[in-house]
Amino acid sequence: MAEEDATVKEPLDLIRLSLDERIYVKLRGEREIRGKLHAYDQHLNMILGDVEEVITTVEIDDETYEEIIKTTKRAVRYLFVRGDAVTLVSPPLRT
Repeated sequence: MAEEDATVKEPLDLIRLSLDERIYVKLRGEREIRGKLHAYDQHLNMILGDVEEVITTVEIDDETYEEIIKTTKRAVRYLFVRGDAVTLVSPPLRT
């Protein structure tokens, strides 16, 4: 990869450099996913592979009024993520 190809000049350059790598995506509705980025577009629509999705829900106990936090996990082979649901994208750590 040429030196110019590895620089970040625009926000989507960071996404481009993360192609074929595992990324973390936070979505609306307390959903988080981690998966290998296969494709994306300017709207942040993404195709991810080997995805782990975590959904966090908070419920209130009717008797004690305590918050009960529940997490649900699922594994998905391929997932299309609509860009308007994305609130954060974190590329893999690079050293």
